[in-house]
Amino acid sequence: MNRNAAIEELLRAGWSDKAIARHLHVHRNRPRDMRRTLGLPTHKGGPTPAASIEDLFWRRTQPTDDGHLLIPNYDPHRGATIRHNERRQSMHRIAFRIAHRREPEGRVATGCGVAGCVHPDHVEDRTMRDTYQAIFGAAA
Repeated sequence: MNRNAAIEELLRAGWSDKAIARHLHVHRNRPRDMRRTLGLPTHKGGPTPAASIEDLFWRRTQPTDDGHLLIPNYDPHRGATIRHNERRQSMHRIAFRIAHRREPEGRVATGCGVAGCVHPDHVEDRTMRDTYQAIFGAAA
């Protein structure tokens, strides 16, 4: 891909002129000039808004070396919610929807035993816990 095509792609993806210049090692005026040529609006400062609640979920979590996905500064007494488009949602429920592509039934909890873990493969809803209980009994 040539540099002009790369600049155009990043401009259309919402990158700032300065970030493009740094990333592609071009003069800082080149993305600005191309933005004008393409008729694109100037970049608004600040972080790029999340495209979806799932996008925001991934931005707010941190993977660990041992396969978990943690919520920074997690407080079990406060829970973990995020707001997107004026709607507040539980990070555990979002993780469940990502993994299972359906709405959870009942409370969603971490099944791996690590406090604050919201890895989509590590969360369980009531139906899953009831199934595990029926199969494995008290050991589940």
